[in-house]
This record gives sequence, C-alpha cells and structure tokens, in this order.
Amino acid sequence: MTVAIVGDGLAALVGYATLRRGGLEPDEITVFGTDPDPASAWRVRAAAIRQRRMRSESDGHVAATSFPGLAVRRAARRPWSLVETLFDRYHPTVDEFLEHVESVRLESGWDTSFRVARVERVTPVAGGFELDGAPCEHVLLAVGHPGLNVPEELAGRAVHAYEPHDYAGEVCVVGAGMAAATEWLNALAAGSTVISVRRREPARRPLNVARHYFTKRGLAGFHRAEPERRVELLHGFLEPSYPPGRAWDAPLASPRFRVEASVNGAEQVICATGFRRGFAHDPLLARLVAETGIETAASWIVLDPDSTVPRLTDATRTLALAGAPAQWAFPAADTLVGMKVAARGFLRRVRSCRSR
Repeated sequence: MTVAIVGDGLAALVGYATLRRGGLEPDEITVFGTDPDPASAWRVRAAAIRQRRMRSESDGHVAATSFPGLAVRRAARRPWSLVETLFDRYHPTVDEFLEHVESVRLESGWDTSFRVARVERVTPVAGGFELDGAPCEHVLLAVGHPGLNVPEELAGRAVHAYEPHDYAGEVCVVGAGMAAATEWLNALAAGSTVISVRRREPARRPLNVARHYFTKRGLAGFHRAEPERRVELLHGFLEPSYPPGRAWDAPLASPRFRVEASVNGAEQVICATGFRRGFAHDPLLARLVAETGIETAASWIVLDPDSTVPRLTDATRTLALAGAPAQWAFPAADTLVGMKVAARGFLRRVRSCRSR
C-alpha cells in the first residue's frame, strides 16, 4: 500500500493529518514538496498584507476533525471565544493559526513522511500511478495556486500584494477583493494617499463563498447543476469580495482614499489581483490533462463529488485533487474547510481499497 501527497502547503498538511487519523502510518505515506514547512508560502503572503486575523472562523483549521475548533482550543485563555463562535464572529489571529499549524505538523509525523522533491509528471498505470517513475497506488494532488497574477501591462512596474513591500506616499492598489481591501487600510494607516483601481465593485460578504454552499443541501444543488451552470456559479464565487462592517468602511471615508478608472502616474502600484486560475497555469496539472485526456470544463478539471478524477479512479487506485484545483467538487475548495472535504473523500477511497 502506497499513498502519496504531491504538495507541501496547507492542503497537503490537512490531507496528511486526515490520513494519519484514518489509520495510516507515516511509512505508508510519502509527501513530495520543496519546503517542509507547510505554512511557509502562506506565512509570507499573510505577512506581506499585514494580515492580523483570519477570514475563516473557528472550524478553519488544519486538524483532521472539525471539533474542537480553534475557538474551543482558545477558550482556556479567551473564554468569550465560545460566545463569538456561536454567531460566526470568532476569527483567530494569524499567530494563533500558525501556532496550531506547527502543532499539527509535529504531532502528525509530517516530517517523517516528507521528501524534498518536485514531481513533474503523474502517469496512470495498471493498479496505480507513477510519479516521475516511482510507483504509487493512491495520489492526492495538493499543488496549491499556480502562481501570483500580475497583469501583463503592469509586469515590472508593480509589486504584488502577496510579496514583501512597504508603502510609498501615493499608492495605487489594483484589485477589489480581500487583499485589496486590506492593502487600502494598510496604506492609509501608513499615511499614504490611496488610489483604488478596479474593474467592478466588490461584493460584501463574510466569506468568499456563501455559507449555503458549505451545507449538504447547498452542495447537493451545486453538484446537480449542469456543467455550464456550474462554471457560471464558480466564476461568480471568484468575484472580488471583502467582509461588511464599519472596521472596513470607516477608514475608506478618508479624503486620502479615492477610486479611479485606470493606473496613472502613482508613485507605487500594488497588484492585489490574487492568483492565476485554472489547471492550464499549473505545469503538473496541464501535463496530466494533455496526456490522459481527462474531462475539463472551462479552466477546471471535472471531478466527482469526493474530489477524485473519474477516469483515473477505480477499485484499485485513486487520484484526487485538493485545494484550489478541486473547486469543481467543492466551491470553497481553497478554504481550510474545503481542504478537509477533499481529504476525507480521499481517505474513504483509500480505505475501500485497503479492505480488498
């Protein structure tokens, strides 16, 4: 029995912790990646935008089980966390979250299973797969986002919001989502004049995806949707948004903040334009699609509801996706809750094969 996780970020850690709780030992799992710290990329991005609190709530964590959530874990030192979580108002600090990630990493045995290697190709073979020639029966692809998105016309002129940076006297922020809103407030707090350039007005909602789609009923409706409708829904979920509330709105009343239609001669340009999207931007996934002919719809790989790839998963082998590439199965796949959904589906498949 061999199980591989390709990726070294938070989705990979969630998958690993879930497999370990499901009964697999560290020597049955190999994690392939280039950085043994599963929070390394996330930590850099959070620090770049000066993020202090998580957008996710108590159940936004990397442990295998939903309970206890981070609010319960924090209750001994912060008892009112339990009251906040009843109203979906508990948002852990970044430091609390990173402390939790490190705890799961150490307790799960992650480092024992980790191998420093970049997997370039996943090839289906009888009864399993080959990862750059190495045999494996079950594979979870947790490859993360395929890179930062910087518009061509701004390449070389702008810094991305998720890259380390300070703030000039006049800052133009391109984008309108969570990272952009955070950068507006950061630059204003630093004393800058802020120009917001956006293609559309952002939606105001607590989470990227409406809570309805985190429920069994909402998810069932999503899965019943025809491919064209599902693509339409996914595009809608990806529209820029940030939370409602005075904490966001009050600073933007400053005379130092204004909205303009285009980037002009601002002293500094920050691209808060998120990540590249779609399998075509990830070399491993693009190669997998080209070589196997698996079904796609727009920029997504078509998946079964448990996040597995239909043509490449059967009674003897499993190929599943986790994180952002798995949105076809779970709209909020790039959230910590969504990562757990994919991990549990993968574990069920692995278990069904172990019993044969």
